[in-house]
Amino acid sequence: MNALLTVEGLEAWYGRTKVLHGLDLTLQSGGITAILGANGAGKTTTLRAISGMVRTRGRIVLEGRNIEGQKTEAVTRLGVAHVPDGRGTFVDLSVEENLRLGAVTRGDKNDVARDFDLVYGYFPKLAERRAQQAGLLSGGEQQMLAISRALMLRPKLLLLDEPSFGLAPLIVRDIFRIMRSINQKEGVSMLLVEQNATIALDLADHAYLLETGRMVVSGSSAEIKSDEAVRRSYLGY
Repeated sequence: MNALLTVEGLEAWYGRTKVLHGLDLTLQSGGITAILGANGAGKTTTLRAISGMVRTRGRIVLEGRNIEGQKTEAVTRLGVAHVPDGRGTFVDLSVEENLRLGAVTRGDKNDVARDFDLVYGYFPKLAERRAQQAGLLSGGEQQMLAISRALMLRPKLLLLDEPSFGLAPLIVRDIFRIMRSINQKEGVSMLLVEQNATIALDLADHAYLLETGRMVVSGSSAEIKSDEAVRRSYLGY
C-alpha cells in the first residue's frame, strides 16, 4: 500500500500553549490507524491539526501534497472528513437535512442520491428516522448520523474522534463492525482516536501511542497488543 497521509515533525498550539511536540505518523491508503493515549495526551489535537483547526508547524502530506496551514474548508474539499468528539450533530435539523449538509461541497450532485442509499444501507435505523429531528435520536443513532454525514462527502480519509464515547457496548460493537465494512467495501482510510484501546486495536491495522504530545510507541496492532507495558497501562491485562 502507498501512504495516503504522512505527518512529519508536527507541532500544534492552543494560544501560547504547545500541545504537540514533533509528531511523526503514516497512514497507508486503505488502512485503519489508531491513536491511543490517556486523556490530555493530544489525541484530539492531532486530528484537529490535520483538519486545519489549530495553529501548527511541520508537514502534513496528503497524497503527496503538503496541506499544513490550509484552512479547514480546503482540507475538507481535498477529501478529509472529520467526525468530532461530541458528534457535531445539527440537532434542530432532520436526519436527511444533516446528511445533505455533508454533501454540500460536492459537485457531483447526481451521485448524491446514490450515497443516500449507501449510508442508509449501512445504517438502516437512520433510514427509518430520515424525517426525524436529529436531536431526538439516541446517542448511538447520533453517532451513526455523524459517520454517515462524513461519508456523504465521499472522503478519502475519515478522522474519527472517540466514536465509542458514551455508548453502550453492544452499540459500540455494531458501529465498529460497520466501520470495518465501510473501510473494506468503500476503501475509505481511517484515522481513529479512541479511549477504548482494546476495540480500537481490534479494528485498526496499525497504532500509535501518544503521551503528553509525543509519540512513544508505534507498530502493527498485533505488536502493540503484545507489548507488556501497553497491555498493563491501556488494555487492563
